[in-house]
Amino acid sequence: MNQLTTPHSQSHAWLLFSLLTVGCWGLYGAFLHSGQLGMNDPVHGRYKAFLFVGLAYFLTAVLAPLAILILNGASWSFTASGAGWSLLAGIVGAVGAFSVLLAFGAKGTPAVVMSIVFAGAPVINALYALILNPPAGGWQKLPLPFVLGIVLAAVGGCLVTLYKPAPPPAHAKPAVTRAAEPLPGNVAGQAL
Repeated sequence: MNQLTTPHSQSHAWLLFSLLTVGCWGLYGAFLHSGQLGMNDPVHGRYKAFLFVGLAYFLTAVLAPLAILILNGASWSFTASGAGWSLLAGIVGAVGAFSVLLAFGAKGTPAVVMSIVFAGAPVINALYALILNPPAGGWQKLPLPFVLGIVLAAVGGCLVTLYKPAPPPAHAKPAVTRAAEPLPGNVAGQAL
């Protein structure tokens, strides 16, 4: 039996998958920036990189679930509500990913941009969840540790952004030397 499907480990599977997401999304910005730079196109490199992000999404988010649905014999009925919200989630995710690339193109660095994204996103998520499901007794009844967590996430993003370590000094590129030209009257390879 698979380790993730045993009754005991099933209660912890969400944590493993959450940590996998943390690892993947923690590397996302750095890899995306490397892809943009690797295109060697300062004007259109970010769009070229995003094209490959879209291809990766197609492979991972279209073909993989399609195969799972087919192999599991799932029904092919979709509700309008489920399809609509899922489509909106995909659009919001893609716009966010594209905005990360635009931030890089506007001279943002992965350390700063991703710190803002990953500190701000949980705050937005918590506030949206509170709007959808207000706490019993109203917002004034929010537990202090919860409020403190939101404040610390925002402050943490600001601190990482404002006080990120300075990059190492750029290495001086060696001067390009031209090959020595033969002296006038001297044919290459002949002694003087």
